[in-house]
Amino acid sequence: MFDLQGHRGARGLWPENTLSGFARTIELGVSTLELDCGVTRDRVVVVSHDPRLNAEHTRDAQGHFLERPGPAIWSLSFLELQQYDVGRIRPGSALAAEFPEQQPVDGERIPRLAEVLRLVRERGRAQVHVNIEVKIFPDRPDLTMAPEPFVQCLKRDLAATASAALVTIQSFDWRVLHAVHRELPGVATAALTDQQPGEDTVQFSAAQPSPWLGGLDPADYGKSVPELVKAIGAGTWAPDYRDLNAARVAEAHALKLRVVPWTVNDPADMANLLAQGVDGIITDRPDRLRTLLLQQGRALPVAP
Repeated sequence: MFDLQGHRGARGLWPENTLSGFARTIELGVSTLELDCGVTRDRVVVVSHDPRLNAEHTRDAQGHFLERPGPAIWSLSFLELQQYDVGRIRPGSALAAEFPEQQPVDGERIPRLAEVLRLVRERGRAQVHVNIEVKIFPDRPDLTMAPEPFVQCLKRDLAATASAALVTIQSFDWRVLHAVHRELPGVATAALTDQQPGEDTVQFSAAQPSPWLGGLDPADYGKSVPELVKAIGAGTWAPDYRDLNAARVAEAHALKLRVVPWTVNDPADMANLLAQGVDGIITDRPDRLRTLLLQQGRALPVAP
């Protein structure tokens, strides 16, 4: 079945990376919840996209939106992190303009990963999977835990919730994938890439191999991203959708890779990617993708 992935739950509809958002996305009907993880000072894995508290959707204990990016999650204990409300977008912000249909849920806190995995096991009934993005930055090692101990913390939560079979772990920093293959050899992995100007993690034109590629040199693989993904041992290539075309999808498929691009919210872009033959799509608007799949006569994930 086509892999319909709800990005950060479904952040076009509900607060991102929150328990209420994930619960409602499961009820909507997706095959996979995509989410992001960080680790607190006391080594609790939590679900959050940003390494620092995001002022566009974070309020303090007094209910005031942060005036600037807040402290790094890595610098806070889990209890300290629970003082912040992430259930509403700041009115008038760029994020509010991007997601005008998001329904606020006041009182939402940044959840533990283990809480989300238990929710998926209870509500998803083995039909819904979880795509966990590990947020680590090789150019900013001060912002997060290092790859190996980060993955060891993930291993603890997957074991505690018996969720390994439901999980894929992905990252732009491919050192994470090496660590997953060592620590969690049975868990699926996906290699994230971005080749857009100013955001390029592959860096084919750089004098030295990109620090994001886990030690691989593109010159050794014909400067082919699918060949690099195959070499790192991932089963899925997760590129920026703007970097794809039918030939690149075909190349990846010839290497037995799945292709699941991110983050696609326009139905016209979704239709173009479906025509290219991608295996899934990560989207903030899984409702729109469900409508398109239905129009094309494709099988839909059934809400458990």
